[in-house]
Amino acid sequence: MTEKFLLNSPTAERLYHEYAENLPIIDYHNHISAADVASNKRFRSITEMWVSADPYKHRLMRISGIPEHFITGDASDLEKFEKFASVFPYLGGTPVYEWSLLELRRMFGIDDMPSRDNAIYLYDKMNEMLSSPEFRTQGLLSRFGVEYQSPVASLTDTLDSFDGVNIAPSLRGDNLLLPSAELISQLERQTASRITDINEYISAVDKRIGEFCSKGCRFADHALDDGFSYIPDDGENGDRFKRSLASPLTGEDKNALASELLRRLAPIYARRDMTLLLHMGAKRETSDRLRALAGPVGGYAAIGRTPTPTDVTNMLGDFERLGGLPKTLLFPLNMSDMPALAALGGSFSEDGVGGKIQLGPAWWWCDHPYGIRSALEAQSSFGILAEFIGMTTDSRSILSFARHEYFRRIFCSYLAELAEAGRAPDDMDILSEIVRRVCYSNAKKRI
Repeated sequence: MTEKFLLNSPTAERLYHEYAENLPIIDYHNHISAADVASNKRFRSITEMWVSADPYKHRLMRISGIPEHFITGDASDLEKFEKFASVFPYLGGTPVYEWSLLELRRMFGIDDMPSRDNAIYLYDKMNEMLSSPEFRTQGLLSRFGVEYQSPVASLTDTLDSFDGVNIAPSLRGDNLLLPSAELISQLERQTASRITDINEYISAVDKRIGEFCSKGCRFADHALDDGFSYIPDDGENGDRFKRSLASPLTGEDKNALASELLRRLAPIYARRDMTLLLHMGAKRETSDRLRALAGPVGGYAAIGRTPTPTDVTNMLGDFERLGGLPKTLLFPLNMSDMPALAALGGSFSEDGVGGKIQLGPAWWWCDHPYGIRSALEAQSSFGILAEFIGMTTDSRSILSFARHEYFRRIFCSYLAELAEAGRAPDDMDILSEIVRRVCYSNAKKRI
């Protein structure tokens, strides 16, 4: 890997090295442990930091035939590291190969490719480095140039870890669309409320969201997984809400109540000037065996069905008609859905608000050159590239902030290609401003 990595022309090199490389990082949605950041955690080993927290690596180890004992089982940290290193040379072409090399180079100054032969050497060398303050969580964030990051927190989670100047919670609202007796009980205690119907529920949720906003919360995320369909109000959702507290809803009842709760939450997000993130199409339940072994985020999920453009249009249209359409990012997991969703940016707009509804950055299965370029092509073809909000890691690994560099290199090459083909101004002042907006300021203005 050289400094020309992913930069395919002199124009791309100039855009990256002169304008993108040193921009601060705004990471508006991730799964980093806020408690680890607040405590300035020191990792016990490179395995804990680099392998154990990364389902992407776990998946590739399984595909390579590594027994689960060495992935999420009770093997030692050294054994797990050795097994990952043994398959690493054969991961070329995967984003994990490229991310890992960037992480090793940027944070550890290591250019060696991990392998079976050097695994123990690298393990010992990096573990020795971990004793230095610069390898604790806050030191790593500083070295990456992270100006702001927003780890997810569920509505009833403690917010004690969100008191730093560059960290704020991003509301993860999945359980809000699936109310349970346990959630209601927790919410009643936290808000000193009595919740007996859907209206009292939304009132308590709004109160708790206010507490999130007092900690700097600017984003709310909802997962519309495989099987979700949007159902307009039929007048039965008050009853569905009460039934959901006795036992989980299924099928059309589940989708109908989730749709109603989204309609009720959207005006809250809009009023509080929050940005709504809709992550769509994950098929999370595949192998029962792996779920039992590795837990719900074990790296075995797949690509499912994105809600149809009609569903998404009807949903956004209802939000707008009800006076509560927040700024919204649409994240399809299936790349074939990117054009249809990117086009909706021109269907719902607001005076004075740039890029109010837009395609989100490539995420999860799409976070590689093919997926990132597909998102950029969809955004530039059906929207305005300069309004694109840019990268967020959506990751559990503290080292994943290297993916901002990965994105910026791909973006600079893509923008250079547009300019050199006559599809964008061949003007460095304009191009550099687009780089700054997409890689930094469009996200910055959302916080």
